[in-house]
Amino acid sequence: MLKHLAFSMVLASVGSAEVAPPVVVDPAPKPAANPDDEGTPKLSLPTESDRAAWKKAGFRLSLGVAYGRFEGIGGAPSGHIIGGVFRAGLRLDPDWSVISSFQYERVKQGNGLSGLRFSGTIDPTWHVTPAFSIAIGVGFGGIVEGRTGRKDYDPLADSLSASYTFPDASTPMPSCSGVGVTALARAEYTYILGPRAATGLAFELTGQETACIDRSRHLDTDTARPIERRQYWPHIGGELTWSITWR
Repeated sequence: MLKHLAFSMVLASVGSAEVAPPVVVDPAPKPAANPDDEGTPKLSLPTESDRAAWKKAGFRLSLGVAYGRFEGIGGAPSGHIIGGVFRAGLRLDPDWSVISSFQYERVKQGNGLSGLRFSGTIDPTWHVTPAFSIAIGVGFGGIVEGRTGRKDYDPLADSLSASYTFPDASTPMPSCSGVGVTALARAEYTYILGPRAATGLAFELTGQETACIDRSRHLDTDTARPIERRQYWPHIGGELTWSITWR
């Protein structure tokens, strides 16, 4: 009897006890955000076109090749020209540039010019459109010839007692070495390859007058300078130029 009474009391106490709620464990706290952290970098699209970049002021460098004709006037010998072109300058604004042009070209024709033609000019350039430009330049130009096989004419250098200047170029000297003034006009179309490179095709007209000097082995008795024969050769030329330009 006592056993049944004790068992009943235990059951009553268990039933009346409240079940404790489960214990929830908080996860580890997140670290505080770093105000200096800019997050994962993101690449953005270009903000301007390549052609717009080429309108900006800055340095320009160009290398090219040229082929054309160098035609003598008044009897001066002529020849075909092929050679290299080097240009360097500054883009001032979207409309204007100032370029220095240097040309070194081989001139060759049977019984005509046979040697090197060189020039250096300063070329103010107007960019009519983003792709088309016009330049006008002026500077120096010269010719250096070796043996050509052309006939010599009187007066011969060794027969002179004083320096002599030929009245014209109708009887050209057998060899010309000298410099003079040159001018050019250039029209060019440029195709943009990218933000740093472009290519262009140009047509150029050139005018040049060269003072050819032929020094003899004798000295002038009054000045003690070598006796010279001089002759002025006028030329006009036209050439096509292909170039690559960097900025």
